Amino acid sequence: MQTRSGSVYRKPDTDGKSPSRKRRRVAVDFFDGLPDDLVLSILCKLISSAQSPSDLVSVMMTCKRMNGLVMNPMVLSKASAKSLAIRAKNWSESAHRFLKLCVDAGCLEAAYTLGMIMFYCLQSRSPGAALMAKAAMGSHAAALYSLAVVQFNGSGGSKTHKDLRAGVALCARAAYLGHVDALRELGHCLQDGYGVRRNVAEGRRFLLQANARELAEVVPTATWRCQLHQQQLRSDFGCDVPVAEPHSANRFMAEWFAGARGKEAEEGGLRLCSHARCGRPETRKHEFRRCSVCGTVNYCSRACQALHWRLAHKSECVPMGRWADGVAAAAAADADLAGADGGNLN
Repeated sequence: MQTRSGSVYRKPDTDGKSPSRKRRRVAVDFFDGLPDDLVLSILCKLISSAQSPSDLVSVMMTCKRMNGLVMNPMVLSKASAKSLAIRAKNWSESAHRFLKLCVDAGCLEAAYTLGMIMFYCLQSRSPGAALMAKAAMGSHAAALYSLAVVQFNGSGGSKTHKDLRAGVALCARAAYLGHVDALRELGHCLQDGYGVRRNVAEGRRFLLQANARELAEVVPTATWRCQLHQQQLRSDFGCDVPVAEPHSANRFMAEWFAGARGKEAEEGGLRLCSHARCGRPETRKHEFRRCSVCGTVNYCSRACQALHWRLAHKSECVPMGRWADGVAAAAAADADLAGADGGNLN
């Protein structure tokens, strides 16, 4: 009979405890011996690259010390947009308090996200605008563009509160920082002379730059970059370019107004931006502009109109069935008119 070698059996330590338990105790002692500055530096790197809020929660649940260090202002100030991507169904007072802690720590992403939620969802206009302005003063591109949309529409006030020049200036700053929607909005403003002196050639150049940046962000491969010039010439709206994922704040608003709250807003005469990934609602009646062709959709900005045209409205605006019905009706009217003329001639 073949017996096992003695190496497979556990040999008790001198104190009677197994080696594995001793190794675990040594590891814990080693972690407790790490200085807080080193752990905080690691946590800053972790939270700045987190892909979801669950990554942050997992770290907080590791141990009591980790839970305390994660809530350090130096760590919260580095929170990424994805780590703050709270879903609308999970919104609560605790989530509000956590975002407020991140804002107080100096996190620009938290200031922008909480500002958008308060301004559009919670209808707390002044505090929400103040938070977005705080992020914009820190050169947060998305906050600058959102404030530009507020200025273009006079959101939170009346029509007299519109400031087209301020909207163009905010768009220009956001576009300089690389915001694609702001660059596209600025191009349309220049083409239409909306809030700025009209310059069609310069506006078209900005639209092509927006398509180029969008293509480089979504498909950053050498093959697509070689075909970039062809993509730009196909359409000013970038019809062949995939659409990037929306910001977590826009996704929150889209989820917030997708259910009963959206129906309540529509019953009150307020409309949502037809670009589903935007999520912005009107703050007063007839704030958004309608499509001039079909009149069935409305948008908070020209950038949303361009994106929605590419995604869906291109095939929905003046559908083929309505066009065919119009042609048939016109033909019937011409036939009736010809018959009447023929009777008169006879």
